[in-house]
Amino acid sequence: MKYFVVLKKTEEGYSVSCPGLPGCWSQGDTEEEALHNIQDAVRDYLAAVADSVKGEDVREIDIAV
Repeated sequence: MKYFVVLKKTEEGYSVSCPGLPGCWSQGDTEEEALHNIQDAVRDYLAAVADSVKGEDVREIDIAV
């Protein structure tokens, strides 16, 4: 999967968020570290979503962009 992320330079390093996943953000001392950390944050976010719908009638759909 691919997600857009927004990277911002801060006084502490870099902040990165994923606008497509509200509340999903991370940070790092370097740009590389921040991008690595957001990958972990996205995985954790998606795992939490999957847990929250266990037992529900869930379907997958394809969206052409």
